[in-house]
Amino acid sequence: MLKHILRRLTGTLALAAIACAAAAQPLDSPLRIVVGYAPGGATDRVARIVGDKLQAKLGVPVVVDNKPGAGGRLAAQQVKATPASQNVLMLANPAVMVVAPLVFKDNGYDAERDFVPVSHVNDYEFALSVATAVPVRELSHLLAWMRANPEKANVGVPATGSLPHFFGLMVGEKAKVPTQVVGYRGSSPLLTDLIGGQVPIAVDTLDVVIPQHQAGKVRILAMSGAKRSPFAPEVPTFKEAGLDLVATGWNTFFAPAAMPRDKVARLSQAIREVMQDPDTVRRFKDALMTPVASTQEQTTAMLKAYRAQWAPVVQKSGYQP
Repeated sequence: MLKHILRRLTGTLALAAIACAAAAQPLDSPLRIVVGYAPGGATDRVARIVGDKLQAKLGVPVVVDNKPGAGGRLAAQQVKATPASQNVLMLANPAVMVVAPLVFKDNGYDAERDFVPVSHVNDYEFALSVATAVPVRELSHLLAWMRANPEKANVGVPATGSLPHFFGLMVGEKAKVPTQVVGYRGSSPLLTDLIGGQVPIAVDTLDVVIPQHQAGKVRILAMSGAKRSPFAPEVPTFKEAGLDLVATGWNTFFAPAAMPRDKVARLSQAIREVMQDPDTVRRFKDALMTPVASTQEQTTAMLKAYRAQWAPVVQKSGYQP
Protein backbone atom coordinates (compact mmCIF):
# COMPACT_ATOMS: atom_id res chain seq x y z
CA MET A 1 0.00 0.00 0.00
CA LEU A 2 2.80 2.41 0.97
CA LYS A 3 4.67 1.61 -2.23
CA HIS A 4 1.52 2.34 -4.24
CA ILE A 5 1.06 5.72 -2.53
CA LEU A 6 4.72 6.64 -3.04
CA ARG A 7 4.53 5.63 -6.70
CA ARG A 8 1.46 7.82 -7.24
CA LEU A 9 3.08 10.71 -5.37
CA THR A 10 6.25 10.39 -7.44
CA GLY A 11 4.17 10.40 -10.62
CA THR A 12 2.25 13.49 -9.52
CA LEU A 13 5.46 15.35 -8.67
CA ALA A 14 6.97 14.37 -12.00
CA LEU A 15 3.96 15.71 -13.88
CA ALA A 16 4.09 18.95 -11.88
CA ALA A 17 7.80 19.31 -12.67
CA ILE A 18 7.12 18.78 -16.38
CA ALA A 19 4.34 21.39 -16.30
CA CYS A 20 6.59 23.92 -14.57
CA ALA A 21 9.41 23.26 -17.02
CA ALA A 22 7.04 23.69 -19.95
CA ALA A 23 5.77 26.97 -18.51
CA ALA A 24 9.32 28.24 -18.15
CA GLN A 25 10.29 27.41 -21.73
CA PRO A 26 10.42 30.40 -24.08
CA LEU A 27 8.08 30.52 -27.05
CA ASP A 28 9.50 30.06 -30.53
CA SER A 29 8.18 33.40 -31.87
CA PRO A 30 6.75 36.72 -30.62
CA LEU A 31 3.44 36.77 -28.79
CA ARG A 32 0.67 39.12 -29.95
CA ILE A 33 -2.01 40.23 -27.47
CA VAL A 34 -5.09 41.46 -29.32
CA VAL A 35 -7.33 44.02 -27.60
CA GLY A 36 -10.65 44.94 -29.19
CA TYR A 37 -10.55 48.55 -28.02
CA ALA A 38 -8.52 51.68 -28.64
CA PRO A 39 -5.39 52.38 -26.55
CA GLY A 40 -5.90 53.94 -23.14
CA GLY A 41 -8.95 52.06 -21.88
CA ALA A 42 -9.04 49.64 -18.95
CA THR A 43 -8.66 46.48 -21.05
CA ASP A 44 -5.74 48.01 -22.95
CA ARG A 45 -4.03 48.98 -19.68
CA VAL A 46 -4.37 45.43 -18.38
CA ALA A 47 -2.90 44.01 -21.60
CA ARG A 48 0.13 46.30 -21.40
CA ILE A 49 0.88 45.60 -17.72
CA VAL A 50 0.71 41.83 -18.26
CA GLY A 51 2.47 42.03 -21.63
CA ASP A 52 5.45 43.86 -20.12
CA LYS A 53 5.93 41.11 -17.56
CA LEU A 54 5.34 38.25 -20.00
CA GLN A 55 8.07 39.50 -22.32
CA ALA A 56 10.77 38.77 -19.74
CA LYS A 57 9.21 35.50 -18.59
CA LEU A 58 8.65 34.01 -22.06
CA GLY A 59 11.87 35.27 -23.63
CA VAL A 60 10.15 36.68 -26.74
CA PRO A 61 8.78 40.10 -27.74
CA VAL A 62 5.18 40.65 -26.62
CA VAL A 63 3.17 43.16 -28.66
CA VAL A 64 -0.24 44.62 -27.77
CA ASP A 65 -2.28 44.88 -30.97
CA ASN A 66 -5.31 47.18 -30.70
CA LYS A 67 -8.13 46.18 -33.07
CA PRO A 68 -11.05 48.47 -32.15
CA GLY A 69 -14.40 48.05 -33.82
CA ALA A 70 -17.90 46.67 -33.22
CA GLY A 71 -17.49 46.80 -29.45
CA GLY A 72 -14.64 44.28 -29.44
CA ARG A 73 -16.37 41.78 -31.74
CA LEU A 74 -14.13 42.63 -34.71
CA ALA A 75 -11.07 41.52 -32.75
CA ALA A 76 -12.78 38.26 -31.75
CA GLN A 77 -13.72 37.54 -35.36
CA GLN A 78 -10.10 38.01 -36.44
CA VAL A 79 -8.50 36.07 -33.58
CA LYS A 80 -10.75 33.03 -33.98
CA ALA A 81 -9.30 32.49 -37.48
CA THR A 82 -5.66 32.60 -36.33
CA PRO A 83 -3.61 29.62 -37.58
CA ALA A 84 -2.30 27.19 -34.97
CA SER A 85 1.29 28.18 -35.79
CA GLN A 86 0.85 31.76 -34.53
CA ASN A 87 1.24 32.91 -30.92
CA VAL A 88 -1.86 35.04 -30.39
CA LEU A 89 -3.99 35.71 -27.33
CA MET A 90 -7.04 37.92 -27.00
CA LEU A 91 -7.76 39.89 -23.83
CA ALA A 92 -11.53 40.24 -23.61
CA ASN A 93 -14.29 41.22 -21.19
CA PRO A 94 -17.86 39.97 -20.70
CA ALA A 95 -19.29 42.35 -23.30
CA VAL A 96 -17.47 40.34 -25.99
CA MET A 97 -17.57 36.84 -24.55
CA VAL A 98 -20.93 36.77 -22.73
CA VAL A 99 -23.27 39.59 -23.81
CA ALA A 100 -22.60 39.85 -27.55
CA PRO A 101 -23.27 36.14 -28.24
CA LEU A 102 -26.68 36.56 -26.59
CA VAL A 103 -27.85 39.68 -28.39
CA PHE A 104 -26.37 39.53 -31.91
CA LYS A 105 -28.03 37.12 -34.32
CA ASP A 106 -24.89 36.78 -36.46
CA ASN A 107 -22.03 37.41 -34.10
CA GLY A 108 -19.28 36.12 -36.39
CA TYR A 109 -17.83 33.84 -33.70
CA ASP A 110 -18.89 31.31 -31.09
CA ALA A 111 -17.46 32.40 -27.72
CA GLU A 112 -17.36 28.84 -26.37
CA ARG A 113 -16.44 26.86 -29.47
CA ASP A 114 -13.93 29.20 -31.14
CA PHE A 115 -11.90 30.12 -28.03
CA VAL A 116 -10.15 28.42 -25.12
CA PRO A 117 -10.01 30.22 -21.74
CA VAL A 118 -6.39 30.82 -20.70
CA SER A 119 -6.26 33.01 -17.59
CA HIS A 120 -8.57 35.35 -15.68
CA VAL A 121 -6.43 38.36 -14.66
CA ASN A 122 -8.59 41.02 -13.04
CA ASP A 123 -12.02 41.87 -11.67
CA TYR A 124 -13.86 45.16 -11.49
CA GLU A 125 -16.99 46.31 -9.70
CA PHE A 126 -19.85 48.57 -10.73
CA ALA A 127 -20.80 51.75 -8.90
CA LEU A 128 -24.15 53.49 -8.66
CA SER A 129 -23.63 57.24 -8.40
CA VAL A 130 -25.82 60.31 -8.17
CA ALA A 131 -25.37 63.94 -9.06
CA THR A 132 -24.77 66.18 -6.08
CA ALA A 133 -28.09 67.91 -6.87
CA VAL A 134 -30.00 64.69 -6.11
CA PRO A 135 -31.11 65.07 -2.46
CA VAL A 136 -30.10 61.61 -1.21
CA ARG A 137 -27.06 60.13 0.50
CA GLU A 138 -28.10 56.49 0.90
CA LEU A 139 -29.27 53.84 -1.56
CA SER A 140 -32.57 53.28 0.27
CA HIS A 141 -33.33 57.01 0.01
CA LEU A 142 -32.50 56.96 -3.71
CA LEU A 143 -34.87 54.05 -4.36
CA ALA A 144 -37.63 55.90 -2.49
CA TRP A 145 -36.89 59.02 -4.55
CA MET A 146 -37.04 57.00 -7.79
CA ARG A 147 -40.42 55.53 -6.84
CA ALA A 148 -41.73 59.01 -6.00
CA ASN A 149 -40.27 60.59 -9.18
CA PRO A 150 -40.48 57.91 -11.93
CA GLU A 151 -40.39 60.56 -14.65
CA LYS A 152 -36.98 61.74 -13.38
CA ALA A 153 -35.48 58.34 -12.56
CA ASN A 154 -33.21 58.03 -15.60
CA VAL A 155 -30.06 55.93 -15.16
CA GLY A 156 -27.14 56.83 -17.41
CA VAL A 157 -24.71 54.13 -18.58
CA PRO A 158 -21.55 54.43 -20.70
CA ALA A 159 -23.05 52.41 -23.59
CA THR A 160 -26.23 50.57 -24.43
CA GLY A 161 -25.66 46.83 -24.36
CA SER A 162 -22.77 47.22 -21.90
CA LEU A 163 -22.49 45.43 -18.56
CA PRO A 164 -23.34 48.66 -16.68
CA HIS A 165 -26.55 48.78 -18.78
CA PHE A 166 -27.60 45.31 -17.68
CA PHE A 167 -26.44 45.90 -14.12
CA GLY A 168 -28.66 49.00 -14.00
CA LEU A 169 -31.61 46.83 -15.07
CA MET A 170 -30.60 44.26 -12.45
CA VAL A 171 -30.72 46.96 -9.75
CA GLY A 172 -34.16 48.11 -10.89
CA GLU A 173 -35.51 44.56 -10.90
CA LYS A 174 -34.13 43.73 -7.45
CA ALA A 175 -35.47 46.99 -6.00
CA LYS A 176 -38.79 46.74 -7.89
CA VAL A 177 -38.22 50.22 -9.29
CA PRO A 178 -39.00 51.04 -12.95
CA THR A 179 -35.64 51.89 -14.54
CA GLN A 180 -35.19 53.94 -17.69
CA VAL A 181 -31.65 53.37 -18.99
CA VAL A 182 -30.00 56.13 -21.02
CA GLY A 183 -26.99 55.03 -23.08
CA TYR A 184 -24.02 57.34 -23.70
CA ARG A 185 -21.02 57.18 -26.01
CA GLY A 186 -18.55 56.34 -23.29
CA SER A 187 -17.83 57.14 -19.67
CA SER A 188 -16.52 60.66 -20.25
CA PRO A 189 -19.76 62.19 -21.61
CA LEU A 190 -21.76 60.24 -19.03
CA LEU A 191 -19.76 61.71 -16.15
CA THR A 192 -19.96 65.18 -17.69
CA ASP A 193 -23.75 65.00 -17.72
CA LEU A 194 -23.89 63.47 -14.24
CA ILE A 195 -21.74 66.23 -12.78
CA GLY A 196 -23.76 68.82 -14.67
CA GLY A 197 -27.09 67.43 -13.48
CA GLN A 198 -28.38 66.45 -16.94
CA VAL A 199 -28.77 62.85 -15.73
CA PRO A 200 -29.44 62.19 -12.02
CA ILE A 201 -28.10 58.64 -11.68
CA ALA A 202 -25.27 56.72 -13.34
CA VAL A 203 -23.96 53.17 -13.35
CA ASP A 204 -20.36 52.67 -14.48
CA THR A 205 -17.29 50.76 -13.38
CA LEU A 206 -15.97 51.75 -9.97
CA ASP A 207 -12.49 52.72 -11.18
CA VAL A 208 -14.00 55.29 -13.57
CA VAL A 209 -16.14 57.01 -10.93
CA ILE A 210 -13.81 56.99 -7.90
CA PRO A 211 -11.79 60.12 -8.89
CA GLN A 212 -15.00 62.18 -9.30
CA HIS A 213 -16.39 60.81 -6.03
CA GLN A 214 -13.17 61.69 -4.18
CA ALA A 215 -13.26 65.18 -5.67
CA GLY A 216 -16.82 65.68 -4.35
CA LYS A 217 -18.31 66.06 -7.84
CA VAL A 218 -20.56 62.98 -7.57
CA ARG A 219 -21.65 60.64 -4.78
CA ILE A 220 -21.22 56.87 -5.03
CA LEU A 221 -24.05 55.31 -3.01
CA ALA A 222 -23.18 51.64 -3.45
CA MET A 223 -20.78 49.33 -5.23
CA SER A 224 -21.39 45.82 -6.51
CA GLY A 225 -18.60 43.74 -5.00
CA ALA A 226 -19.04 41.07 -2.34
CA LYS A 227 -17.04 43.27 0.05
CA ARG A 228 -16.03 46.91 0.19
CA SER A 229 -13.40 48.04 -2.26
CA PRO A 230 -9.99 48.99 -0.83
CA PHE A 231 -10.07 51.89 -3.32
CA ALA A 232 -13.22 53.39 -1.73
CA PRO A 233 -13.64 51.78 1.72
CA GLU A 234 -16.24 54.35 2.77
CA VAL A 235 -18.70 53.17 0.09
CA PRO A 236 -21.03 50.34 1.16
CA THR A 237 -21.76 47.29 -0.96
CA PHE A 238 -25.28 46.86 -2.33
CA LYS A 239 -25.80 44.11 0.24
CA GLU A 240 -24.79 46.43 3.08
CA ALA A 241 -27.09 49.08 1.63
CA GLY A 242 -30.06 46.70 1.73
CA LEU A 243 -30.15 45.24 -1.78
CA ASP A 244 -29.11 41.58 -2.14
CA LEU A 245 -26.97 42.03 -5.23
CA VAL A 246 -23.38 41.13 -6.10
CA ALA A 247 -21.93 41.46 -9.62
CA THR A 248 -18.51 42.02 -11.16
CA GLY A 249 -16.86 42.27 -14.53
CA TRP A 250 -13.47 40.88 -15.56
CA ASN A 251 -10.70 40.74 -18.13
CA THR A 252 -9.59 37.28 -19.25
CA PHE A 253 -7.08 35.97 -21.78
CA PHE A 254 -8.43 33.64 -24.47
CA ALA A 255 -6.59 31.59 -27.09
CA PRO A 256 -8.00 30.66 -30.50
CA ALA A 257 -9.29 27.08 -30.48
CA ALA A 258 -6.58 26.08 -33.00
CA MET A 259 -3.74 26.77 -30.54
CA PRO A 260 -2.08 23.53 -29.34
CA ARG A 261 -3.20 22.63 -25.82
CA ASP A 262 0.33 22.35 -24.45
CA LYS A 263 1.03 25.92 -25.55
CA VAL A 264 -2.24 27.12 -23.98
CA ALA A 265 -1.22 25.46 -20.70
CA ARG A 266 2.25 27.03 -20.87
CA LEU A 267 0.82 30.52 -21.44
CA SER A 268 -1.76 30.06 -18.68
CA GLN A 269 0.93 29.10 -16.18
CA ALA A 270 3.16 32.00 -17.24
CA ILE A 271 0.32 34.52 -16.88
CA ARG A 272 -0.60 33.14 -13.48
CA GLU A 273 3.00 33.56 -12.32
CA VAL A 274 3.05 37.11 -13.68
CA MET A 275 -0.14 37.92 -11.76
CA GLN A 276 1.50 36.69 -8.52
CA ASP A 277 4.43 39.09 -8.98
CA PRO A 278 4.25 41.82 -6.29
CA ASP A 279 5.17 44.50 -8.84
CA THR A 280 2.29 43.42 -11.11
CA VAL A 281 -0.08 43.55 -8.14
CA ARG A 282 1.16 47.06 -7.31
CA ARG A 283 0.69 48.29 -10.88
CA PHE A 284 -2.87 46.97 -10.98
CA LYS A 285 -3.76 48.59 -7.68
CA ASP A 286 -2.21 51.88 -8.80
CA ALA A 287 -4.62 51.71 -11.76
CA LEU A 288 -7.56 51.10 -9.33
CA MET A 289 -7.99 47.54 -10.63
CA THR A 290 -8.20 44.27 -8.68
CA PRO A 291 -5.63 41.68 -9.87
CA VAL A 292 -6.45 37.97 -10.03
CA ALA A 293 -4.09 34.98 -10.30
CA SER A 294 -6.05 32.08 -11.75
CA THR A 295 -5.39 28.63 -13.17
CA GLN A 296 -6.93 27.58 -16.47
CA GLU A 297 -9.37 25.31 -14.62
CA GLN A 298 -10.44 28.11 -12.27
CA THR A 299 -10.90 30.44 -15.24
CA THR A 300 -13.13 27.93 -17.02
CA ALA A 301 -15.25 27.46 -13.89
CA MET A 302 -15.56 31.23 -13.41
CA LEU A 303 -16.82 31.68 -16.98
CA LYS A 304 -19.42 28.95 -16.56
CA ALA A 305 -20.78 30.53 -13.37
CA TYR A 306 -20.68 34.01 -14.89
CA ARG A 307 -22.69 33.00 -17.95
CA ALA A 308 -25.26 31.34 -15.69
CA GLN A 309 -25.66 34.60 -13.71
CA TRP A 310 -25.85 37.07 -16.59
CA ALA A 311 -27.58 35.19 -19.43
CA PRO A 312 -31.05 35.36 -17.81
CA VAL A 313 -30.65 39.11 -17.16
CA VAL A 314 -29.64 39.87 -20.75
CA GLN A 315 -32.32 37.65 -22.27
CA LYS A 316 -35.09 38.96 -20.02
CA SER A 317 -34.22 42.55 -20.90
CA GLY A 318 -35.22 41.96 -24.51
CA TYR A 319 -32.33 44.20 -25.57
CA GLN A 320 -31.68 44.34 -29.31
CA PRO A 321 -28.64 46.17 -30.74
